[in-house]
Amino acid sequence: MSNFTEIKPEELNKNLFQIVGTDWMLITAEKDNKVNTMTASWGGFGVMWGKNVAHIVIRPQRYTKEFIDNSVSFSLSVLDKSFKKQLSYLGTVSGRDEDKISKANLTIEHSDATPYFQEANLVFICKKLYAQEFKPEFFIESELDTKWYPDKDYHTLYIAEIEKVLIK
Repeated sequence: MSNFTEIKPEELNKNLFQIVGTDWMLITAEKDNKVNTMTASWGGFGVMWGKNVAHIVIRPQRYTKEFIDNSVSFSLSVLDKSFKKQLSYLGTVSGRDEDKISKANLTIEHSDATPYFQEANLVFICKKLYAQEFKPEFFIESELDTKWYPDKDYHTLYIAEIEKVLIK
């Protein structure tokens, strides 16, 4: 955890809407001693079941989903604007096809068994609590289904307890 200070989630003084929707974040997990990551611009933070949580969504075809499904925890790494090109690349290229983390020149660190990136300025270490696939019959606004899921590749929603917040 070099260069990082651990804070309580309640001490975070950042605009979470900007972090998710504008800055983006990397969802990262490890499976069989291999790390994979993907860029996310959807998700959120809040309180559920008396715990501080993050929620993320991942489509079934994303390689990172295999890593999330096969691990107990994952990280959300927030990098500054100078990494926007790498974030765009990491969100469009699959780790199945190449070592995209190396090509993006990012350095993997671990908090216990959870990988994250040294280049981040904010990291959430998250323990999975819940997962459920979106279903078309549960959309109250049917236009959302039509607009966002024309291929019927529904996201899986993950709710995870925020176990640590690391900040530079």
